[in-house]
Amino acid sequence: MSTYSARLAALREHLAGVPLDGFVVPLTDEHMSEYVGAYAQRLAWLTGFQGSAGTAVVLPEVAAIFTDGRYTLQVREQVSADDWQYVAVPGTSVSAWLGANARQGGRIGYDPWLHTRAWVAEASRALAERGAILVPIDTNPIDAVWPDRPAPSRARLAVQDDGTAGASSAEKRGAVADWLTTRKADAVVLTALDSIAWVLNVRGTDVAHTPVALAYAIIDADGTAELFVAPEKVDDAVRQHLGNAVRVRDRAEFSAALGSFSGKRVAADPERAVAAIFDVLEGGGASVLPLRDPTVLAKAIKNPAEIAGHRAASARDGAALARFLRWAETTLPAGGETELSAAAKLQAFREATGVWLDSSFDTISATGAHGASPHYKVTDESNAAILPGQLYLVDSGGQYRDGTTDVTRVIPVGTPSEEMRDRFTRVLRGHIALTTAVFPTGTTGGQLDGFARRPLWEAGLDYGHGTGHGVGAYLSVHEGPQRIAQPFYPGGGPSEPLRAGMILSNEPGYYKAGEYGIRIENLILVEPRGIAGAEQAMLGFETLTFVPIERSLIVADMLTPPERAWLDAYHAQVLGLLGPQMDDAERMWLAAKCAPIA
Repeated sequence: MSTYSARLAALREHLAGVPLDGFVVPLTDEHMSEYVGAYAQRLAWLTGFQGSAGTAVVLPEVAAIFTDGRYTLQVREQVSADDWQYVAVPGTSVSAWLGANARQGGRIGYDPWLHTRAWVAEASRALAERGAILVPIDTNPIDAVWPDRPAPSRARLAVQDDGTAGASSAEKRGAVADWLTTRKADAVVLTALDSIAWVLNVRGTDVAHTPVALAYAIIDADGTAELFVAPEKVDDAVRQHLGNAVRVRDRAEFSAALGSFSGKRVAADPERAVAAIFDVLEGGGASVLPLRDPTVLAKAIKNPAEIAGHRAASARDGAALARFLRWAETTLPAGGETELSAAAKLQAFREATGVWLDSSFDTISATGAHGASPHYKVTDESNAAILPGQLYLVDSGGQYRDGTTDVTRVIPVGTPSEEMRDRFTRVLRGHIALTTAVFPTGTTGGQLDGFARRPLWEAGLDYGHGTGHGVGAYLSVHEGPQRIAQPFYPGGGPSEPLRAGMILSNEPGYYKAGEYGIRIENLILVEPRGIAGAEQAMLGFETLTFVPIERSLIVADMLTPPERAWLDAYHAQVLGLLGPQMDDAERMWLAAKCAPIA
């Protein structure tokens, strides 16, 4: 019996003793985070799946793992079909599957600290059709059978200085207080880790790749706050920074504090706060206002200091990536390198900046067929040699004190096929179409998504993910509410009007299963766009990422004159920004990469 089969059997044995007829295992934590600490990696421990989005359901006779189109290939590589059914979402939801597969009259367990109230209601309705019920569990059954489960991080918080943040915590809390007063609310519960980090101007290292700390916060209508965090994580410098207006309490006291709002009006975000928080608030007599976290939009609209910081981070990060691309171009065709060794080399170039703090996500270092899995994560088991004739795709980013980066480039190892060049050029044309889009205020990212797809659509092609996500300011590399995606693509959903100051990715792609993948990604800033004679306010994008785009993959004759002009102007900017950071040999290489397209 394999390790993962034994773990599944142990969980089933435990569930039978509770007793429960099933259990739902989401990939998240008590804060509904996308990336979670090692202590919360329950799905990976149980199944072996290393992706960043997924859910498992374990029933007595059958178990299923639910992933979207980004992980179709990866889940089959990492999770055994002997133990698990592969179920694609959103084609089938977890709730619908439960409604079709749970035992008649069964009891299906869930951890109320890992699910939203909306999910609980949806799953309960689906189960009711079979006479089954959803049962909240006080102790997560995975934890009961995970003997060496890591403890939550004990790392200390760090101060994000006001100059880099662009506004003090007092100013931010004051804005939240005004928001509460307008809504006649007494307090708001903040549960999203990046919201807490942003509003208090603190950062942490509790979650890989995302500089946040495990904490909760409650902000009152007078602008004071309570921060619930493990006491050993707060030193004198952080206490001095927070000041008297922020009371530091033990994280273990959070649930009891929620129960103390009898007769009060308390706001909580139904998308970001788990079901247990609503249950405890209502159980304590509070009137709960289901409103979006008031920091979400404020955090997404970057202030001048945050924008300046991102530009600086992008410039140094672009130079590091350009050095890596030069190394890859000369080294990979000779053989001897793998996906892991290439990723390590890229990290070394970033570390050489002297101010790199972390990668902003697990580097997608993917050669050949692995590139066709958009969110591929290389492991010791999957690590492949980079061979001539392949396309090598690298999607990576850095965390710096002044900004968070995310960029994807593709290079050929040897001579690319004409099909590869055609597909790459179509992706590039879509990238340019979105970058150069001009649109009225009030436009959503979903309305712009098709701009990037049109050159692919014209050839009967497409890609199965959204085109862009929001990016934080030394925070989460995937930040809402802004996105560029249709609701039916991963990363889609309700679409937020784009506003000046928002940072997003622009990353169309093409993926040929079993052969190769292509994606071109830059970060872009929404900015006001003045147009002579315009009858309404307009917006456009400023490009923030400057790294050469591989010339040998471009079919120049497929580009229109405006597209050629954009590409040449972009490469001129790349050379102007990165050239001064490089030595003579590097600069000569970069100049050749940035020459006008033939």
